[in-house]
Amino acid sequence: MIFTGSVSGDLSEFFKGFSKLSREERYKKLIEIGALQPEEASFLKHGGIKDMALAENFIENVIGYFQIPMGVVTNFKIDGRDFVIPMAVEETSIIAAASKTAKWVREEGEITTETVGNLIIGQIQVAHVKDFTSFAEKVTALSPEWIERSNRDVAHGLVARGGGVREIQVRQVPRGDGGFMAVIHVLADPCDAMGANIINQVCEYLKHPVEAETGELVTMCILSNLVDTKLTRATVRLPKIDPVLGKKIEEASLFALQDPYRAATNNKGVLNGIDPILIATGNDWRAVEAGIHAYAARDGQYRSITRWKMEGEDLVGIFEAPLVVGTVGGVTKLHPTAQLALNMMKVDSAAHLSRICAAVGLVQNLGALKALTTVGIIEGHMKLHIKNLTLGAGALEKEVPLVQKRLEEILLLTKRITLSNAVEVLREIRAAAAGTAAPTKVAPVTVSQSSGSVHPS
Repeated sequence: MIFTGSVSGDLSEFFKGFSKLSREERYKKLIEIGALQPEEASFLKHGGIKDMALAENFIENVIGYFQIPMGVVTNFKIDGRDFVIPMAVEETSIIAAASKTAKWVREEGEITTETVGNLIIGQIQVAHVKDFTSFAEKVTALSPEWIERSNRDVAHGLVARGGGVREIQVRQVPRGDGGFMAVIHVLADPCDAMGANIINQVCEYLKHPVEAETGELVTMCILSNLVDTKLTRATVRLPKIDPVLGKKIEEASLFALQDPYRAATNNKGVLNGIDPILIATGNDWRAVEAGIHAYAARDGQYRSITRWKMEGEDLVGIFEAPLVVGTVGGVTKLHPTAQLALNMMKVDSAAHLSRICAAVGLVQNLGALKALTTVGIIEGHMKLHIKNLTLGAGALEKEVPLVQKRLEEILLLTKRITLSNAVEVLREIRAAAAGTAAPTKVAPVTVSQSSGSVHPS
């Protein structure tokens, strides 16, 4: 166990009933195991960051903060270590599904992770190369000198931490008009930074020597988010799974591998587990998504980034994709909630964070495939969506349990519920409480401008 609090033993037992606790009780539990410090719990309890001056340093034309709910996923054991994982997300059922599936994997199987490669990519484009062969020969010959100069003059901070520019490659890319462009790839080890700023600086720095030594004109310099030189892999193994269930999940995985229409939704489900961690830790989730989607289409067809197969009696799932994140620099370093999130997971490196993200994404995918091939996606998702519908109908605090119970009964019978069902149930409950016949018209629902809450008007 990685946590430093007073609790010992199986964390899954410790977290039994966690979702039913009050928020104050959840804080106490997390403090007890050392996932939160008392001052961090107080920071969250009082609404997190409020300093507008910090926002002014992040973006332009600041007018405020947009708050996304942050929760914690429980039951994860990754590479033999327990984790409490923060997620900043607005979608119902993501945290519950991840926690539930992680508990299944924890009890029946295991999650292992690794990283493959550690180099990010910067690109220097020559749009109209006169003689590609001559250009490539000159760049290759000068590469050792350019690497040394880049590390000395630009990437010296990375070098001091054990990273820096490692390699320079040349590619010939078809223009589509019968000609070719030349593209130089600058590969660097960013250590625990995402590395976008430094790789862009290195490429800009090399622009002048490239032009001076080759006689070609550089068109642009920019990093690539398709970092196939730095992959993260997660594996879930469930031994002796029910063969019928295992085969269904294997067939669902094959569907996502072969059909891009299904693959898009499959991969969105994987990212349901990854994006909320990236947001909570202040990472560039858009860059990660771009890299993952590009990698998913690397052979010319968009495919699933997960694979599930039966190996004998075992179900084995694999996630593999670029997942480039940082634990130092930028918002990750400056935003107190991002630092709190990293501390909660006891993250020790950027590679470690990427492996956690990959594991959660793969487990999220497993939960979705299990639901889709058994009870269907509606039953589980809508059951958790009932609370949103109840509030949307305008139920008061004392009415919420009554409306939710009735909506669960309707869902069980009809396999679907809507806001209209919630409004109708609330109307009947209020009529019964008043001892009168239910009105024939349903009161419209309005949103309070002052509080953002929903009320019948």
